[in-house]
Amino acid sequence: MGRTVAVVVTGSLLSVLDMTIVNVALRRLTVVFHAPLATVQWATTAYTLALAAVIPTAAWAMARIGAKRTYLTALGLFTLGSLLAACAWDVGSLIAFRALQGLGGGLLMPVGMAMVMRAADRDGLGRAMAMLGLPVLVGPVAGPVLGGWLLDTVSWRWMFLVNLPVGLLALGLAVRLLQPEGPRERSAAPKLDVPGLLMLSPGLALLLYGFAESVLGAVVVGAVLVGGFAWRALATRQPLLDLRLLSDRAFAASVATLALFTCGYFGSMLLAPVYWQQVRGQSAMAAGLLGAPVGLAVGVSMQIAARRIDSVPPRRLIPPGIALGALGMALTALQVGEPGSPAWRVVGSAMLMGIGSGMVLMPTMATAARHLPKERVAAASTLLSINSQLWASIGTALISTALGGAGVGPAGFRTAYAVAAGLLALALVPATLLARGPRNTHTPGGTP
Repeated sequence: MGRTVAVVVTGSLLSVLDMTIVNVALRRLTVVFHAPLATVQWATTAYTLALAAVIPTAAWAMARIGAKRTYLTALGLFTLGSLLAACAWDVGSLIAFRALQGLGGGLLMPVGMAMVMRAADRDGLGRAMAMLGLPVLVGPVAGPVLGGWLLDTVSWRWMFLVNLPVGLLALGLAVRLLQPEGPRERSAAPKLDVPGLLMLSPGLALLLYGFAESVLGAVVVGAVLVGGFAWRALATRQPLLDLRLLSDRAFAASVATLALFTCGYFGSMLLAPVYWQQVRGQSAMAAGLLGAPVGLAVGVSMQIAARRIDSVPPRRLIPPGIALGALGMALTALQVGEPGSPAWRVVGSAMLMGIGSGMVLMPTMATAARHLPKERVAAASTLLSINSQLWASIGTALISTALGGAGVGPAGFRTAYAVAAGLLALALVPATLLARGPRNTHTPGGTP
Protein backbone atom coordinates (compact mmCIF):
# COMPACT_ATOMS: atom_id res chain seq x y z
CA MET A 1 0.00 0.00 0.00
CA GLY A 2 2.90 2.37 0.77
CA ARG A 3 3.92 2.81 -2.87
CA THR A 4 0.35 3.53 -3.95
CA VAL A 5 -0.09 6.11 -1.18
CA ALA A 6 3.19 7.84 -2.13
CA VAL A 7 2.02 8.27 -5.73
CA VAL A 8 -1.50 9.41 -4.84
CA VAL A 9 -0.30 11.88 -2.20
CA THR A 10 2.09 13.49 -4.71
CA GLY A 11 -0.69 13.77 -7.30
CA SER A 12 -3.13 15.19 -4.75
CA LEU A 13 -0.56 17.75 -3.64
CA LEU A 14 -0.44 18.96 -7.25
CA SER A 15 -4.19 19.60 -7.24
CA VAL A 16 -4.34 21.20 -3.76
CA LEU A 17 -1.42 23.54 -4.46
CA ASP A 18 -3.03 24.68 -7.69
CA MET A 19 -6.38 25.40 -6.04
CA THR A 20 -4.92 27.39 -3.13
CA ILE A 21 -2.54 29.39 -5.32
CA VAL A 22 -5.25 30.38 -7.82
CA ASN A 23 -7.57 31.58 -5.02
CA VAL A 24 -4.91 34.08 -3.92
CA ALA A 25 -4.34 35.25 -7.50
CA LEU A 26 -7.89 36.11 -8.58
CA ARG A 27 -7.67 39.78 -7.66
CA ARG A 28 -4.30 40.16 -9.43
CA LEU A 29 -5.63 38.52 -12.59
CA THR A 30 -8.37 41.15 -12.87
CA VAL A 31 -5.58 43.75 -13.23
CA VAL A 32 -3.40 41.68 -15.56
CA PHE A 33 -6.20 40.93 -18.02
CA HIS A 34 -8.14 44.20 -17.51
CA ALA A 35 -11.26 42.15 -16.78
CA PRO A 36 -13.85 42.29 -13.99
CA LEU A 37 -13.78 39.73 -11.17
CA ALA A 38 -16.97 38.15 -12.53
CA THR A 39 -15.11 37.29 -15.75
CA VAL A 40 -11.83 36.21 -14.15
CA GLN A 41 -13.81 33.98 -11.77
CA TRP A 42 -14.55 31.82 -14.82
CA ALA A 43 -10.94 30.62 -14.65
CA THR A 44 -12.10 28.77 -11.53
CA THR A 45 -15.59 27.99 -12.81
CA ALA A 46 -14.30 26.44 -16.06
CA TYR A 47 -12.04 24.17 -14.02
CA THR A 48 -15.03 23.14 -11.90
CA LEU A 49 -17.28 22.49 -14.89
CA ALA A 50 -14.62 20.26 -16.46
CA LEU A 51 -14.33 18.38 -13.18
CA ALA A 52 -18.07 17.82 -13.12
CA ALA A 53 -18.03 16.51 -16.69
CA VAL A 54 -15.22 13.98 -16.27
CA ILE A 55 -15.62 12.62 -12.71
CA PRO A 56 -18.59 10.36 -13.65
CA THR A 57 -16.37 8.48 -16.12
CA ALA A 58 -13.74 7.53 -13.51
CA ALA A 59 -15.13 4.11 -12.56
CA TRP A 60 -15.70 3.18 -16.22
CA ALA A 61 -12.19 4.31 -17.23
CA MET A 62 -10.59 2.29 -14.42
CA ALA A 63 -12.50 -0.81 -15.52
CA ARG A 64 -11.71 -0.18 -19.18
CA ILE A 65 -7.99 0.65 -19.17
CA GLY A 66 -6.98 0.08 -15.55
CA ALA A 67 -6.42 2.43 -12.64
CA LYS A 68 -2.72 2.97 -13.42
CA ARG A 69 -3.29 4.10 -17.01
CA THR A 70 -6.24 6.26 -15.97
CA TYR A 71 -4.14 7.94 -13.28
CA LEU A 72 -1.25 8.54 -15.68
CA THR A 73 -3.67 10.10 -18.17
CA ALA A 74 -5.08 12.38 -15.45
CA LEU A 75 -1.61 13.51 -14.37
CA GLY A 76 -0.59 14.15 -17.97
CA LEU A 77 -3.66 16.27 -18.74
CA PHE A 78 -3.29 18.30 -15.55
CA THR A 79 0.42 18.97 -16.13
CA LEU A 80 -0.15 19.91 -19.79
CA GLY A 81 -3.03 22.19 -18.79
CA SER A 82 -0.76 23.91 -16.25
CA LEU A 83 1.89 24.59 -18.90
CA LEU A 84 -0.67 26.00 -21.34
CA ALA A 85 -2.34 28.13 -18.63
CA ALA A 86 1.05 29.68 -17.88
CA CYS A 87 1.26 30.64 -21.58
CA ALA A 88 -2.24 32.20 -21.70
CA TRP A 89 -2.38 35.47 -23.66
CA ASP A 90 -5.82 36.67 -22.55
CA VAL A 91 -8.56 35.76 -20.12
CA GLY A 92 -10.36 33.59 -22.71
CA SER A 93 -7.31 31.39 -23.33
CA LEU A 94 -6.71 31.12 -19.57
CA ILE A 95 -10.27 29.90 -19.06
CA ALA A 96 -9.90 27.31 -21.85
CA PHE A 97 -6.62 25.94 -20.49
CA ARG A 98 -8.03 25.81 -16.97
CA ALA A 99 -10.80 23.61 -18.36
CA LEU A 100 -8.13 21.23 -19.71
CA GLN A 101 -6.59 21.16 -16.25
CA GLY A 102 -10.00 20.28 -14.87
CA LEU A 103 -10.31 17.25 -17.14
CA GLY A 104 -7.18 15.84 -15.52
CA GLY A 105 -7.95 17.06 -12.03
CA GLY A 106 -11.40 15.50 -12.10
CA LEU A 107 -9.89 12.01 -12.36
CA LEU A 108 -7.08 12.46 -9.83
CA MET A 109 -9.22 12.25 -6.68
CA PRO A 110 -11.61 9.37 -7.46
CA VAL A 111 -8.96 7.22 -9.14
CA GLY A 112 -6.36 7.88 -6.44
CA MET A 113 -8.87 7.24 -3.66
CA ALA A 114 -10.01 4.00 -5.30
CA MET A 115 -6.43 2.72 -5.59
CA VAL A 116 -5.72 3.44 -1.92
CA MET A 117 -9.02 1.92 -0.74
CA ARG A 118 -8.31 -1.25 -2.72
CA ALA A 119 -4.80 -1.52 -1.29
CA ALA A 120 -5.77 -0.82 2.36
CA ASP A 121 -7.25 -3.36 4.74
CA ARG A 122 -10.61 -2.38 6.22
CA ASP A 123 -9.32 -1.87 9.78
CA GLY A 124 -6.54 0.43 8.58
CA LEU A 125 -8.66 2.58 6.26
CA GLY A 126 -8.55 5.54 8.63
CA ARG A 127 -4.75 5.54 8.59
CA ALA A 128 -4.79 5.33 4.80
CA MET A 129 -7.19 8.28 4.59
CA ALA A 130 -4.93 10.18 6.98
CA MET A 131 -2.08 9.70 4.51
CA LEU A 132 -4.34 10.97 1.72
CA GLY A 133 -4.95 14.03 3.90
CA LEU A 134 -1.25 14.98 3.89
CA PRO A 135 -1.70 17.31 0.89
CA VAL A 136 -4.38 19.12 2.89
CA LEU A 137 -1.74 19.66 5.58
CA VAL A 138 0.90 20.99 3.17
CA GLY A 139 -1.13 22.61 0.37
CA PRO A 140 -3.23 25.19 2.26
CA VAL A 141 -0.14 26.25 4.23
CA ALA A 142 2.42 26.37 1.41
CA GLY A 143 0.07 27.23 -1.48
CA PRO A 144 -1.13 30.70 -0.43
CA VAL A 145 2.34 31.73 0.79
CA LEU A 146 4.06 30.44 -2.34
CA GLY A 147 1.38 31.94 -4.57
CA GLY A 148 1.56 35.31 -2.84
CA TRP A 149 5.36 35.37 -3.12
CA LEU A 150 5.27 34.45 -6.81
CA LEU A 151 2.66 37.13 -7.52
CA ASP A 152 4.50 39.84 -5.62
CA THR A 153 8.04 39.06 -6.80
CA VAL A 154 7.95 37.16 -10.11
CA SER A 155 4.86 36.78 -12.31
CA TRP A 156 1.37 35.35 -12.24
CA ARG A 157 2.51 32.77 -14.82
CA TRP A 158 4.62 31.04 -12.20
CA MET A 159 1.56 30.03 -10.20
CA PHE A 160 0.95 27.52 -13.03
CA LEU A 161 4.59 26.79 -13.92
CA VAL A 162 5.19 25.68 -10.34
CA ASN A 163 2.94 22.69 -11.08
CA LEU A 164 5.35 21.33 -13.69
CA PRO A 165 8.07 19.87 -11.42
CA VAL A 166 5.46 18.37 -9.09
CA GLY A 167 3.53 16.95 -12.04
CA LEU A 168 6.62 15.43 -13.61
CA LEU A 169 7.62 13.94 -10.24
CA ALA A 170 4.16 12.43 -9.81
CA LEU A 171 4.29 10.98 -13.34
CA GLY A 172 7.70 9.44 -12.69
CA LEU A 173 6.57 7.91 -9.40
CA ALA A 174 3.37 6.58 -10.98
CA VAL A 175 5.24 4.88 -13.83
CA ARG A 176 7.77 3.35 -11.47
CA LEU A 177 5.71 2.44 -8.39
CA LEU A 178 2.16 1.68 -9.50
CA GLN A 179 1.53 -1.90 -10.49
CA PRO A 180 -0.89 -2.64 -13.35
CA GLU A 181 -3.92 -4.65 -12.28
CA GLY A 182 -3.79 -8.36 -12.85
CA PRO A 183 -6.69 -10.29 -14.41
CA ARG A 184 -8.18 -10.99 -11.00
CA GLU A 185 -7.96 -7.37 -9.88
CA ARG A 186 -9.49 -5.85 -12.98
CA SER A 187 -13.27 -5.75 -13.01
CA ALA A 188 -15.14 -6.66 -16.16
CA ALA A 189 -15.20 -3.51 -18.24
CA PRO A 190 -18.83 -2.46 -18.72
CA LYS A 191 -20.09 -0.45 -21.65
CA LEU A 192 -20.02 3.26 -21.04
CA ASP A 193 -23.50 4.46 -20.13
CA VAL A 194 -23.60 7.12 -22.86
CA PRO A 195 -27.24 8.21 -22.27
CA GLY A 196 -26.45 8.60 -18.58
CA LEU A 197 -23.30 10.59 -19.34
CA LEU A 198 -25.22 12.84 -21.76
CA MET A 199 -27.69 13.62 -18.99
CA LEU A 200 -25.39 13.85 -15.98
CA SER A 201 -22.41 15.86 -17.25
CA PRO A 202 -24.45 18.61 -18.99
CA GLY A 203 -26.89 18.56 -16.07
CA LEU A 204 -24.13 19.17 -13.53
CA ALA A 205 -22.53 21.81 -15.74
CA LEU A 206 -25.84 23.66 -16.09
CA LEU A 207 -26.46 23.45 -12.35
CA LEU A 208 -23.05 24.89 -11.56
CA TYR A 209 -23.39 27.59 -14.21
CA GLY A 210 -26.87 28.48 -12.99
CA PHE A 211 -25.79 28.80 -9.38
CA ALA A 212 -22.61 30.71 -10.28
CA GLU A 213 -24.39 33.20 -12.56
CA SER A 214 -27.82 33.17 -10.82
CA VAL A 215 -29.56 31.88 -13.98
CA LEU A 216 -32.77 30.17 -12.87
CA GLY A 217 -33.43 28.54 -16.25
CA ALA A 218 -30.05 26.81 -16.21
CA VAL A 219 -30.68 25.54 -12.68
CA VAL A 220 -34.10 24.14 -13.67
CA VAL A 221 -32.84 22.41 -16.83
CA GLY A 222 -29.82 21.07 -14.97
CA ALA A 223 -32.01 19.70 -12.18
CA VAL A 224 -34.29 17.99 -14.72
CA LEU A 225 -31.31 16.35 -16.46
CA VAL A 226 -29.78 15.19 -13.17
CA GLY A 227 -33.17 13.88 -12.05
CA GLY A 228 -33.50 11.97 -15.33
CA PHE A 229 -30.05 10.51 -14.80
CA ALA A 230 -30.97 9.39 -11.27
CA TRP A 231 -34.08 7.60 -12.58
CA ARG A 232 -32.01 5.86 -15.25
CA ALA A 233 -29.24 4.94 -12.79
CA LEU A 234 -31.73 3.11 -10.58
CA ALA A 235 -33.37 1.36 -13.54
CA THR A 236 -30.38 0.16 -15.59
CA ARG A 237 -28.02 -2.71 -14.76
CA GLN A 238 -24.76 -0.86 -15.48
CA PRO A 239 -25.28 2.82 -14.63
CA LEU A 240 -22.65 5.51 -14.89
CA LEU A 241 -22.89 6.04 -11.11
CA ASP A 242 -24.05 3.31 -8.74
CA LEU A 243 -26.75 5.18 -6.81
CA ARG A 244 -27.83 1.91 -5.19
CA LEU A 245 -24.95 2.46 -2.78
CA LEU A 246 -27.19 5.05 -1.14
CA SER A 247 -29.45 2.27 0.15
CA ASP A 248 -26.79 1.70 2.81
CA ARG A 249 -27.62 4.03 5.71
CA ALA A 250 -24.03 4.72 6.76
CA PHE A 251 -22.97 5.54 3.20
CA ALA A 252 -26.03 7.73 2.54
CA ALA A 253 -25.62 9.62 5.83
CA SER A 254 -21.93 10.17 5.06
CA VAL A 255 -22.75 11.50 1.58
CA ALA A 256 -25.35 13.91 3.00
CA THR A 257 -22.99 15.08 5.74
CA LEU A 258 -20.20 15.74 3.24
CA ALA A 259 -22.60 17.51 0.87
CA LEU A 260 -23.64 20.13 3.42
CA PHE A 261 -20.27 20.48 5.10
CA THR A 262 -18.25 20.87 1.88
CA CYS A 263 -20.87 23.32 0.63
CA GLY A 264 -20.10 25.64 3.53
CA TYR A 265 -16.40 24.91 4.06
CA PHE A 266 -15.06 24.91 0.52
CA GLY A 267 -17.57 27.55 -0.53
CA SER A 268 -16.01 29.93 2.02
CA MET A 269 -12.41 29.39 0.89
CA LEU A 270 -12.50 32.27 -1.61
CA LEU A 271 -13.48 34.76 1.11
CA ALA A 272 -10.29 35.07 3.17
CA PRO A 273 -7.83 36.00 0.36
CA VAL A 274 -10.25 38.64 -0.99
CA TYR A 275 -11.02 39.95 2.53
CA TRP A 276 -7.38 40.47 3.47
CA GLN A 277 -6.54 42.19 0.19
CA GLN A 278 -9.76 44.12 -0.49
CA VAL A 279 -10.83 45.18 3.02
CA ARG A 280 -7.58 45.15 4.98
CA GLY A 281 -5.27 46.30 2.16
CA GLN A 282 -2.77 43.45 2.54
CA SER A 283 -0.47 42.21 -0.22
CA ALA A 284 -1.00 38.82 -1.86
CA MET A 285 1.87 37.32 0.11
CA ALA A 286 0.60 38.76 3.40
CA ALA A 287 -2.83 37.32 2.65
CA GLY A 288 -1.18 33.94 2.09
CA LEU A 289 0.73 34.16 5.36
CA LEU A 290 -2.43 35.06 7.27
CA GLY A 291 -4.17 32.02 5.76
CA ALA A 292 -1.35 29.60 6.56
CA PRO A 293 -2.30 29.03 10.25
CA VAL A 294 -5.80 28.03 9.18
CA GLY A 295 -4.45 25.51 6.69
CA LEU A 296 -2.12 24.15 9.37
CA ALA A 297 -5.03 23.76 11.80
CA VAL A 298 -7.05 21.83 9.20
CA GLY A 299 -4.15 19.56 8.28
CA VAL A 300 -3.03 18.68 11.81
CA SER A 301 -6.59 18.09 13.00
CA MET A 302 -7.29 15.91 9.96
CA GLN A 303 -4.21 13.76 10.56
CA ILE A 304 -5.21 13.09 14.17
CA ALA A 305 -8.91 12.54 13.49
CA ALA A 306 -8.46 10.29 10.44
CA ARG A 307 -6.28 7.95 12.50
CA ARG A 308 -8.66 8.01 15.47
CA ILE A 309 -11.64 6.98 13.32
CA ASP A 310 -10.14 3.46 13.13
CA SER A 311 -10.67 3.00 16.87
CA VAL A 312 -13.53 5.25 17.98
CA PRO A 313 -17.20 5.46 16.89
CA PRO A 314 -18.01 8.21 14.36
CA ARG A 315 -20.27 9.99 16.88
CA ARG A 316 -17.23 10.97 18.96
CA LEU A 317 -15.54 12.82 16.11
CA ILE A 318 -17.88 13.89 13.33
CA PRO A 319 -20.80 15.71 15.07
CA PRO A 320 -18.46 17.51 17.54
CA GLY A 321 -16.27 18.50 14.60
CA ILE A 322 -19.24 19.93 12.72
CA ALA A 323 -20.34 21.92 15.78
CA LEU A 324 -16.81 23.27 16.29
CA GLY A 325 -16.50 24.18 12.61
CA ALA A 326 -19.84 26.01 12.60
CA LEU A 327 -18.90 27.89 15.79
CA GLY A 328 -15.56 28.96 14.32
CA MET A 329 -17.22 30.11 11.10
CA ALA A 330 -19.82 32.11 13.06
CA LEU A 331 -17.10 33.77 15.15
CA THR A 332 -15.22 34.62 11.95
CA ALA A 333 -18.39 36.29 10.65
CA LEU A 334 -18.54 38.45 13.79
CA GLN A 335 -14.86 39.42 13.55
CA VAL A 336 -14.80 40.38 9.87
CA GLY A 337 -17.95 42.45 10.39
CA GLU A 338 -16.07 44.77 12.76
CA PRO A 339 -13.79 47.15 10.79
CA GLY A 340 -11.32 47.52 13.66
CA SER A 341 -11.13 43.88 14.63
CA PRO A 342 -7.53 42.75 15.33
CA ALA A 343 -6.11 40.36 12.76
CA TRP A 344 -5.33 37.73 15.41
CA ARG A 345 -9.03 37.44 16.28
CA VAL A 346 -10.00 36.81 12.66
CA VAL A 347 -7.23 34.23 12.23
CA GLY A 348 -8.00 32.59 15.59
CA SER A 349 -11.69 32.21 14.75
CA ALA A 350 -10.84 30.74 11.36
CA MET A 351 -8.38 28.31 12.99
CA LEU A 352 -11.17 27.07 15.26
CA MET A 353 -13.24 26.42 12.14
CA GLY A 354 -10.24 24.63 10.62
CA ILE A 355 -9.86 22.29 13.57
CA GLY A 356 -13.51 21.30 13.28
CA SER A 357 -13.20 20.78 9.53
CA GLY A 358 -10.26 18.44 9.99
CA MET A 359 -12.39 16.34 12.35
CA VAL A 360 -15.08 15.94 9.68
CA LEU A 361 -13.75 15.55 6.14
CA MET A 362 -11.51 12.46 5.97
CA PRO A 363 -13.17 10.65 8.93
CA THR A 364 -16.53 10.90 7.17
CA MET A 365 -15.07 9.52 3.92
CA ALA A 366 -13.46 6.65 5.85
CA THR A 367 -16.78 5.91 7.59
CA ALA A 368 -18.60 5.86 4.25
CA ALA A 369 -16.23 3.41 2.57
CA ARG A 370 -15.05 1.22 5.44
CA HIS A 371 -17.28 -1.81 4.86
CA LEU A 372 -17.78 -1.66 1.12
CA PRO A 373 -16.60 -4.72 -0.82
CA LYS A 374 -13.53 -4.00 -2.94
CA GLU A 375 -15.37 -4.47 -6.22
CA ARG A 376 -17.59 -1.49 -5.35
CA VAL A 377 -14.80 0.81 -4.14
CA ALA A 378 -14.30 2.49 -7.55
CA ALA A 379 -18.02 3.31 -7.78
CA ALA A 380 -18.05 4.59 -4.19
CA SER A 381 -14.98 6.80 -4.62
CA THR A 382 -16.47 8.29 -7.80
CA LEU A 383 -19.76 9.02 -6.04
CA LEU A 384 -18.00 10.56 -3.03
CA SER A 385 -15.80 12.70 -5.28
CA ILE A 386 -18.58 14.05 -7.46
CA ASN A 387 -20.73 14.69 -4.37
CA SER A 388 -18.02 16.76 -2.70
CA GLN A 389 -17.06 18.62 -5.88
CA LEU A 390 -20.65 19.45 -6.80
CA TRP A 391 -21.57 20.81 -3.39
CA ALA A 392 -18.29 22.69 -2.98
CA SER A 393 -19.05 24.43 -6.28
CA ILE A 394 -22.64 25.17 -5.27
CA GLY A 395 -21.35 26.56 -1.98
CA THR A 396 -18.88 28.81 -3.80
CA ALA A 397 -21.70 30.17 -5.96
CA LEU A 398 -24.07 30.69 -3.02
CA ILE A 399 -21.49 32.40 -0.84
CA SER A 400 -20.22 34.54 -3.74
CA THR A 401 -23.80 35.65 -4.36
CA ALA A 402 -24.22 36.47 -0.66
CA LEU A 403 -21.02 38.51 -0.71
CA GLY A 404 -21.95 40.36 -3.90
CA GLY A 405 -25.48 41.08 -2.70
CA ALA A 406 -24.31 42.62 0.56
CA GLY A 407 -21.32 44.46 -0.94
CA VAL A 408 -17.58 43.69 -0.81
CA GLY A 409 -17.06 45.32 2.58
CA PRO A 410 -17.16 44.27 6.25
CA ALA A 411 -20.94 43.82 6.19
CA GLY A 412 -20.77 41.71 3.03
CA PHE A 413 -18.10 39.41 4.42
CA ARG A 414 -20.04 39.06 7.67
CA THR A 415 -23.10 37.95 5.70
CA ALA A 416 -21.10 35.53 3.54
CA TYR A 417 -19.41 33.89 6.52
CA ALA A 418 -22.75 33.66 8.33
CA VAL A 419 -24.23 31.78 5.35
CA ALA A 420 -21.26 29.39 5.46
CA ALA A 421 -21.75 28.86 9.20
CA GLY A 422 -25.41 27.99 8.63
CA LEU A 423 -24.50 25.40 5.99
CA LEU A 424 -21.98 23.77 8.33
CA ALA A 425 -24.57 23.63 11.12
CA LEU A 426 -27.09 21.91 8.83
CA ALA A 427 -24.62 19.04 8.39
CA LEU A 428 -25.36 18.04 11.99
CA VAL A 429 -28.71 16.57 10.89
CA PRO A 430 -27.37 13.73 8.68
CA ALA A 431 -24.34 13.35 10.97
CA THR A 432 -26.61 12.40 13.87
CA LEU A 433 -28.14 9.69 11.67
CA LEU A 434 -24.62 8.45 10.97
CA ALA A 435 -23.76 8.54 14.65
CA ARG A 436 -26.74 6.34 15.53
CA GLY A 437 -25.73 3.70 12.99
CA PRO A 438 -23.49 0.76 13.92
CA ARG A 439 -19.94 0.69 12.61
CA ASN A 440 -20.55 -2.67 10.94
CA THR A 441 -23.42 -2.27 8.53
CA HIS A 442 -24.92 -4.41 5.82
CA THR A 443 -23.58 -3.25 2.50
CA PRO A 444 -25.43 -3.63 -0.79
CA GLY A 445 -23.71 -6.33 -2.76
CA GLY A 446 -21.73 -7.48 0.28
CA THR A 447 -22.35 -9.51 3.38
CA PRO A 448 -23.59 -8.43 6.80
